[in-house]
Amino acid sequence: MREALLYEKLEDKVVRCKLCNHRCKIPPGKFGICHVRYNDNGTLYTLVYGRIIAKHVDPIEKKPLFHFLPGSRSFSIGTVGCNFQCEFCQNFEISQFPRIEGTIPGEKTTPEEIVEAALNTRSQSISYTYNEPTVFFEFALDCARLATKRGLRNVFVSNGYMTTEALDLIYPDLHAANIDLKSFREEFYRRLCKARLAPVLETLKHLKKQKVWLEVTTLIIPGENDDPQELRDIANFIANELGPETPWHVTRFYPRFRLLTRPATPVETLRRAYEIGKEAGLRYVYTGNVPGEDGENTYCWNCGELLIERLGFTVNTYRLTTEGTCPKCGAKIDGVWQ
Repeated sequence: MREALLYEKLEDKVVRCKLCNHRCKIPPGKFGICHVRYNDNGTLYTLVYGRIIAKHVDPIEKKPLFHFLPGSRSFSIGTVGCNFQCEFCQNFEISQFPRIEGTIPGEKTTPEEIVEAALNTRSQSISYTYNEPTVFFEFALDCARLATKRGLRNVFVSNGYMTTEALDLIYPDLHAANIDLKSFREEFYRRLCKARLAPVLETLKHLKKQKVWLEVTTLIIPGENDDPQELRDIANFIANELGPETPWHVTRFYPRFRLLTRPATPVETLRRAYEIGKEAGLRYVYTGNVPGEDGENTYCWNCGELLIERLGFTVNTYRLTTEGTCPKCGAKIDGVWQ
């Protein structure tokens, strides 16, 4: 165990965690909602520091990040645990493990070992992913600070529920993030995720102010968040509050975990969401989990020229100039290209 960051001690050895927006008030001998932060006699501990359950070298496109070092490798790590309880979780085997099994598995690892592994695999970044990186924030922070010194970038793939205190603490060593904006309805977040919408919106705006490269993903679930008006609300929020240069990934749902009564998302729904995003003024909209769709490709927002052609997570054609501009019209294409 390691003492946690971002908490305060209250009366009677109760502590308040300030890592995520649940801001759990935890009595002695109890866990936070994430089930990986524990109050031991008035001191809050993280139980997942260095306990890595998954590590792989992934294409950065898998995060998904399409405008951040495309075609590069990202050394990706995760622990068990999550501060959400999504009924449709795609990685529930690890995210919900402590809640279901009551144990904390994982291979003991140091930040130095993670950074060396990233460098040895010729990765250009480290991604904190697979489960919610907020819940292993202390380890991610130590890795990120060391990684930056060694010339690597750091990426969060997150539900966006971390506090501004956490974001300010890791700044400026967080370079990119893909945040799930799961819905634009409070009822959806409360019923299906056991969380709230407003903190996610605040996180998105705060990351944008910090100039972290930001991309947004919405997993579209039939009958839950696929109403055209809701998709329009999401697209308008991204365009107006985050900027039209912010990529939006609309992704196909497959039945997982407890939400098994909904079918896979029809491809036509993704295409409709793509058009809704474009109508809202977004420069870059992508369809996900449907390899071979034209919505995987990057086009110039100004002239429509095909710039990056993808198949799944593979970049087949790359036509941006070294300055990150369109070779046909010269328009600046938003992103981090070098």
